[in-house]
Amino acid sequence: MSEDISAALAGWDFHADDLQVRMIVGDDGRERIQMRIDLGVLQMECEGRPDGQRPDGFDSFLDQYEARRNETETAGDEFSLEPDACSILMREGLQYYHRYLSAFHLQLYDMVARDTERNLRLFAFVARYASRRRDKIQFDQYRPYVAMMRSRALALKELARNDHAAALEKIDDGVRLIREFLEEYHQGDREADCSELSFLLRWRRDVQHDRPTGPLERLEEQLELAVALEIYEEAARLRDQIRKLKGAEAPEAPGLGMTATQPGSIIQDQ
Repeated sequence: MSEDISAALAGWDFHADDLQVRMIVGDDGRERIQMRIDLGVLQMECEGRPDGQRPDGFDSFLDQYEARRNETETAGDEFSLEPDACSILMREGLQYYHRYLSAFHLQLYDMVARDTERNLRLFAFVARYASRRRDKIQFDQYRPYVAMMRSRALALKELARNDHAAALEKIDDGVRLIREFLEEYHQGDREADCSELSFLLRWRRDVQHDRPTGPLERLEEQLELAVALEIYEEAARLRDQIRKLKGAEAPEAPGLGMTATQPGSIIQDQ
């Protein structure tokens, strides 16, 4: 068997400005992901560690160190991650980064969600147990980006099903995670400087704008606006229309209808 990879690269020229990835089927019949780089190609397994290794029988070094942590704490001792362990975990995390970036390009959103959640778990583990603060920061600085990628993958999966409401929930979850990060590092007043948060907020507005709405939902949005503007006669008229529309869609159970008469309680009763 030739060790020359020229045949594998033939017709797949490298372009520095493009992410070039593809799914291939190996000689053993299993699918793998390939990423074109300037001096060759990265090939990644779709399950487990991207390089296919199982350190000491564990799925990853993260799993191995988590097991050590459990054993150490069960014995009543204190567990910590020294710099060499953090270096090992960083190299491993980079493998998962390459895979979820490739999977995102291939629209394999379940794989993206799985690998980003795994790296978020890695960051939390290192932040909790690293003996040096510099190691904690080295990992945790990537948390907003990974949270954004996870949110994008999950939301795009919902949008593929035309479920805009679920997509908005996934985006909101990413926004929440990034804001928690900023607050944790006392940067809550610098949201505008966080590119990942800005991206999700802009995307949320676009998804909300493109969200298809039915007659009932449009009336409820108009009702909310009327209440906010204290246009109570219009709010009462809209409420009556909503009641009629809901009654036409399904019989209203006794005692469960909207009974609020004060304008300030309309939103609570929806």
